[in-house]
Amino acid sequence: MMDELSLNILDIAQNSIAAEATLVEIELEENDSSDRIIIRIKDNGKGMSEDFLKTVEDPFTTTRTTRKIGLGISFLKEAAEMTDGSIDIESKQGVGTTITAFFVKSHIDRQPIGNLTETIITLITLNTGIDFIVRYKVNSKEFVFATQEAKLLLGDDAKLNSPPIMVFLTDYIRERIENLSGGAT
Repeated sequence: MMDELSLNILDIAQNSIAAEATLVEIELEENDSSDRIIIRIKDNGKGMSEDFLKTVEDPFTTTRTTRKIGLGISFLKEAAEMTDGSIDIESKQGVGTTITAFFVKSHIDRQPIGNLTETIITLITLNTGIDFIVRYKVNSKEFVFATQEAKLLLGDDAKLNSPPIMVFLTDYIRERIENLSGGAT
């Protein structure tokens, strides 16, 4: 199992990329009044057949050819269930997939969110041909980051994985996330 929820986000987003998604939406919502954390990853990738969808939570189900097991969804499910939460997976071939995980925020077994900034920066800089939309919400406050908007603001020639832009984006995203989370993850 992974030590942080941000690593689960990274793994599931990588599944979206492997499914040839051109747009990956990542939502993380923390709500104190409902005592919930919700993680949702939505993509416009290939999607899954109904038969595959029925078995996708099994760690021995994978589309990878490099190894015979696929642990990402299994790890996310286990992390959610350890907090009396759950996961929901919706997928349609040719349309995409949405994976939603629900956690009890105050549960003693809930993993920390971890370094969400580094997860986002890793995804963006290693996958420059893919658009990402990241929504991080804490109670009634929200931060949204979209690579399409960043590219428009920075100019057509800007490469999101160039070192100066990576430093800028890292600081920008970290500051916004810390302002919402109070610096705690």
